[in-house]
Amino acid sequence: MYEALDKGGKQVKGVIEASSDEVIVEKLHGMGYFPLKVVPHKKKMGEFDVLALPVLRNIFHRVRFKHIVTFTRQLATLIDAGLPILRSLFILQEQTESVMFKQYIGQMAKNIESGASLSEAMAKHPKVFDKLYVNMVRAGEIGGVLERVLNKIAQFLEKRQALVSKVRSAMMYPVVVMVMAGLIVGYILIAIIPRFAAIFTQLGAELPAPTMMLVHASNILVNHGIWVIVGIILLIILFNKINKTKSGKLLFDKLKLKVPAVGELLRKIAISRFADTLATLINSGVPILQALDIVRDTSGNEVVSRAMEKVYSSVKDGETIHEPLSESKVFPPLVIHMVAVGEETGAIDHMLTKVAEAYEREVNDTVNALTSILEPLLIVFLGVIIGTIVVALYLPYFMLPKLVGQ
Repeated sequence: MYEALDKGGKQVKGVIEASSDEVIVEKLHGMGYFPLKVVPHKKKMGEFDVLALPVLRNIFHRVRFKHIVTFTRQLATLIDAGLPILRSLFILQEQTESVMFKQYIGQMAKNIESGASLSEAMAKHPKVFDKLYVNMVRAGEIGGVLERVLNKIAQFLEKRQALVSKVRSAMMYPVVVMVMAGLIVGYILIAIIPRFAAIFTQLGAELPAPTMMLVHASNILVNHGIWVIVGIILLIILFNKINKTKSGKLLFDKLKLKVPAVGELLRKIAISRFADTLATLINSGVPILQALDIVRDTSGNEVVSRAMEKVYSSVKDGETIHEPLSESKVFPPLVIHMVAVGEETGAIDHMLTKVAEAYEREVNDTVNALTSILEPLLIVFLGVIIGTIVVALYLPYFMLPKLVGQ
């Protein structure tokens, strides 16, 4: 806890988290305050902060996306108002909700006090500030337009998050339906089928093929369920291992793009992200080669990443961007022609922005269309599965007259 005087001579009180009194005094000076009294906050006997445990701290105090966006917006506002970066960081450190983010901002402030630039301080926290963020801040520092670049970063992050949220919301419904279908089928196989199987055994007749399949599936789950679960977990681990390799990710990303309807949506998302990211970087003053390198690393799709490698090599050799894009077979002719026009007119960032806006609208339209189509299809799918199980269960009862006759 501290008591201090602000520039107007008004007394202020507050609480600052720090490792020592000296650090608190430094922070107060950075905020433009004159410290009067610093009193360490002592915990009462038996008082224990459960959320201070490392595991719970990471869960409840992790840096969320909204924290980064809010920090970026507020930092731009403070710098635009004429406040020094160091003081701005101390102010934002007090305002942020995340305990971990408070620590990161404090570490950034120490690095800046030691002579580092804002971009260099941010680069030491890649989990919070990615390569794209750091390079845009560096370009803003070099060009003397840091507040404008920060606002642009916040706008870019908000647009990207809105797109991701929309796609996730659309995919949530089918995922929930599939999970519910799996749980229902699993319950039927484990709890209901064994009872019917006992009755079928008493009948002593040969069961129809669909009923036999249900009985065998039920026996596997009841008798070897633990191994089924282990097998599923191992498959997930194997998939993640393969997906972390470049060749494996390339294979899975190619397969994703070939899935009917969903593949086209993923292609449009990749194109929108590529165009928006590259346009934002170029418009922020990041050199074209550096911008292409960042787009390659942040594309989210290995197919697009490979295409960016060819574009990077082409530009490095003094050639065009649109030619390697055309060879990749990922980008449609419209995008390639617009990029070519942008190169010819020297307004490639403007043309890329137009591409991003157009494909963002297409993504929204595609998501809405898929959602409206998927809902009835999933209901029919769930009905067919449950109906098939019910029919397979009752098929042997249709044989009862024949058995009674024998």
